Order: sequence, then C-alpha cells, then structure tokens
Amino acid sequence: MGGSRAQKLSGIQKQVLSLYRCFLRTTRSKPTENRAHMESIISGEFRKNSKLIDRKDFLHIEYLLRRGKKQLDQLKTVDSVTLSSSNLDSTKTTS
Repeated sequence: MGGSRAQKLSGIQKQVLSLYRCFLRTTRSKPTENRAHMESIISGEFRKNSKLIDRKDFLHIEYLLRRGKKQLDQLKTVDSVTLSSSNLDSTKTTS
C-alpha cells in the first residue's frame, strides 16, 4: 500500500467505490439465503457499467451515482429483503 505505482483515485472514482461498498455492507443485514444473489446482482451491475460507460462521461456517472444512492436507500428499508437487476437498471422491463 502506498507504493509509487499505485494510481490515485479521482473524487468520482472514490464515490463509486464508496457506493459499491455501501451496497455490499447493506446486503450483510439481509437474510443469508438472499445475500449471495444480491451480491451477484450488485457486482454484475457495477462491472457492466464500468465497461459500458466512458470514464470521462461525468454527467452519466453522476446520474448513476444519484440513482444508485436512491436504490441503496430502498435496499436499506426493513421491508426490502430481495433485489433484482431491474431494481438496479430501470431501463430493463419487468414482467
């Protein structure tokens, strides 16, 4: 840690990592049988967006951060015990 080769993270990168960690921490408060599925969806969405969105598209990244924070608040509610990818990606349709 702290090596000369380590790349410093930008402010927006720190925000994204912080949001990701908060999602994972929140899943720990959910029932064990749902946890692995929720973690899989969360990591999948973050990985997908990291590949699809240009690092310099700050408006889109900031939009996703705001939307992610709202979704995190929903996940934190006591009633929320499951998570689907449609909750993370509002562009998908659900049946």
